[in-house]
Amino acid sequence: MNYFAHGRLFTDDPYFLAGTAVPDWLNVVARRVKVRSKHARPFVDDPDLRVAALARGIEQHHADDRWFHETRAFAELSWHFTARIRDGLPADDGLRPSFLGHILVEILLDACLIDQAPAQLDAYYRALAAVDGRWLEAAVGQMATGHPESLGDFIPLFIRERFLWDYLDDGKLCYRLNQVMRRVGLAALPDTFRSLLADMRQMVQRSQHDLLSAG
Repeated sequence: MNYFAHGRLFTDDPYFLAGTAVPDWLNVVARRVKVRSKHARPFVDDPDLRVAALARGIEQHHADDRWFHETRAFAELSWHFTARIRDGLPADDGLRPSFLGHILVEILLDACLIDQAPAQLDAYYRALAAVDGRWLEAAVGQMATGHPESLGDFIPLFIRERFLWDYLDDGKLCYRLNQVMRRVGLAALPDTFRSLLADMRQMVQRSQHDLLSAG
């Protein structure tokens, strides 16, 4: 799952909501630092309600990812997208097609959910704006395998950029995908990649119910 699918139902609890985003934030700002369910679990009953909510949100993230990645719809779509991308990108038999096939299912599911409930994304960002980023960085550091340097600085940037809105537009989505490509050390996507997105969006939309059905 991606940010919005993880957190959209928890906008009434900013620190729980932030917890659902923390593992993905760490992949951006501190990739060597991990916070698994086993790291968060000792904190779910912490007397500091913010710590407890944050820990429960982290657990929610990992629980969601476990069942989501086991759905038949995710497996079929990611396989199909990987094949389409490999065919559509010349001489690309490396990791890029499979990486994109995986993340595009998640990103395009977010796009479907945002398109159906744009006010919910506004609420998502408003809730995150109530989070104390410096405090959260320190709290995550107590749970995680290391201190997440720059996490406190990244959260306001995440809110200000509002890049989840860009998932609705093919051109803006390609720009965001190329940012990801640079971050993980993969080649940039050509302009022709954009032509693949319309069909992929329709396929995710048709499979939305199955993608969100646990078990």
